[in-house]
Amino acid sequence: MPCKLWPPVNKEEYKGVWVYLERDGDKRLKDVGLELLGKARELAQKLGNSEVGGVIVAGSEEMAREAIYHGADKVVIINNPDLKTYTPMEYAEAIAQVVQKYKPEIFLIGATKRGRELAAYIANTLTTGITADCTALEIDPKTRDLLQIRPTFGGTQLATIRTPQRRPQMASVRPGVFPKPQRDTSRTGEIIVERVEIPTRKTRLVSIEKRIERDIADLPPVESADVVLAGGRGLGSAEGFKLLIDLAKLLNGTVGASLMAVRAGWAPHTRQIGQTGKTIRPRLYIAVGISGAIQHLMGITEAKTIVAINPDPHAPIMENADYAVVGDYKQILPALIEEIRRLKNQR
Repeated sequence: MPCKLWPPVNKEEYKGVWVYLERDGDKRLKDVGLELLGKARELAQKLGNSEVGGVIVAGSEEMAREAIYHGADKVVIINNPDLKTYTPMEYAEAIAQVVQKYKPEIFLIGATKRGRELAAYIANTLTTGITADCTALEIDPKTRDLLQIRPTFGGTQLATIRTPQRRPQMASVRPGVFPKPQRDTSRTGEIIVERVEIPTRKTRLVSIEKRIERDIADLPPVESADVVLAGGRGLGSAEGFKLLIDLAKLLNGTVGASLMAVRAGWAPHTRQIGQTGKTIRPRLYIAVGISGAIQHLMGITEAKTIVAINPDPHAPIMENADYAVVGDYKQILPALIEEIRRLKNQR
């Protein structure tokens, strides 16, 4: 039954199968996007040789050509200087604008760490559904609906999900589920550059993240450092990371972040620690303003010594710490930095 809260969709306006092509750094595309292009080509043929498209955010023409070599007929490169650094809300807004313009019938996303986060934002912006972690995709020949097949939560059965009333139909697929199509350099296609506008209210998050990323550029990755200081939502803003950076440099360590801090745009995704981020094994881990959700704790189980700084004595991180400091980090960290500097000067 159609949802009364959303206006009806004219499904005849939506054509083609499109794929979000995630970048792997600045020079290449992640394989999962190319794998999905192969599946998109198969689905498009079942729909009557529909167009296969790709969307790249802040990509290059070389990347677009590579997508064409792997099965795309058309590739849209989204161009906006504020999108060079990833944040989910900005990327979702930009991709949604392109999807709304070109109206693909099906839109597929690789279920990478970033893709899983991004898919929900895009689906919400487009007021459509999303089926996560599909293991198979088929077309119903009678209705043209995408049959989105995935394991149930128990993993003992397969569920077939469809989106009969909304368009586009969205699904995410884990890397390696579908084979990567053979590269064909004789293929040709259309490359389009779209210059999207992102509301000022949201681009502030991008500029904050860029500044933090610049400040920690010379620090080692969280997964290889012996000392890691991580900030969470309890920092209150990105400004709190300045103290963490100062202390990390004094201790020859590095800076990480919780999922919530990354989502807020206070730190780049490469610094995220936890189940959907990095697993770390430092000699010393200092968690500042992190509550200690189970997803985060799973990423620090191998840390030898855990120090937690939090105003809430009952936060889960405090129960899992070797040393728990109850108080305001804005008072504790400056005092700690001053004392370490004093001791270093004495030497």
